[in-house]
Amino acid sequence: MSSLLSARSFPAAVALAVLVTGPACVVIGADQARVVETVDKHFAVTGKPDVTLSTFDGAIEVRTSDRPEVSVTIEKRAFTKEAASRIDVHAEQNGNHIVVDVRLPKSAHVFAFGFSSTSAKLIVTLPPAADVHATSGDGSIDIERVNGVLDLRSGDGSIHGRDLAGTMTVHTGDGSIRLERVNGSLDADTGDGSVNAEGTLKSVRVRSGDGSVTVKAAAGSTTDDDWTITTGDGSVTLEIPDAFGGELDAHTGDGHITMHDVTLSNVSGQIARNTVRGRLGGGGHTVRVRTGDGSITLRRE
Repeated sequence: MSSLLSARSFPAAVALAVLVTGPACVVIGADQARVVETVDKHFAVTGKPDVTLSTFDGAIEVRTSDRPEVSVTIEKRAFTKEAASRIDVHAEQNGNHIVVDVRLPKSAHVFAFGFSSTSAKLIVTLPPAADVHATSGDGSIDIERVNGVLDLRSGDGSIHGRDLAGTMTVHTGDGSIRLERVNGSLDADTGDGSVNAEGTLKSVRVRSGDGSVTVKAAAGSTTDDDWTITTGDGSVTLEIPDAFGGELDAHTGDGHITMHDVTLSNVSGQIARNTVRGRLGGGGHTVRVRTGDGSITLRRE
């Protein structure tokens, strides 16, 4: 038998070598962490809190209560107690400004088969009126019933929000975005994933690098500023209420445009299969819809 490993058998041989000669702590994924340690932080507030949350790897969940307090539970997850102890929790308060930053020193990163075996989840409770800045290096964000300036960012994870109001900035490098019953201005983008947003919207900027986009504007939505809805490779659906006004500018590079119960006036240029421009209702700011490779559907709510 040849002493050379075939290309097909090489990955399996490497995996076997890791199992036999590697350290005793071997994990397949972060969910199989054997140690979960919790750290609780409580901050009394007298007004609207401004809360900054960040974790190197893990989910962030934000809920509300009527108590004048911000509470944060940090769930440290690791394969060993020693590894969990390396997770650093930095917490500070200056008046109503609160910072909780969970970090892992580079020297403490332990990987097995391409997965990090250490993470930290944040479970947060705060008053309904609050400014929230939440960042996860690699994890989902779930938030509900918060009114304020909301800045939600994940390097690689989905973002889900419900019953939100105010100014909302939502970004994920790779994941879906789903926002239900939101009220205010929205700036949302994902590098690779779908976007679904529904609510009473005043200004909209929604982008997906490679995914479908659906925006459902409820009654009371207005074009207080320009709306921009774009995707590189995916379909776009825009639903608008009866009294909605704006200047529509829709174009698809390789697809078609379908309109259901939507009437345009002051049509400029030629309405082509893949281009539609005209006035919605009483007019207003521009409603710009673009997809590089997908269909566009416009309909009444």
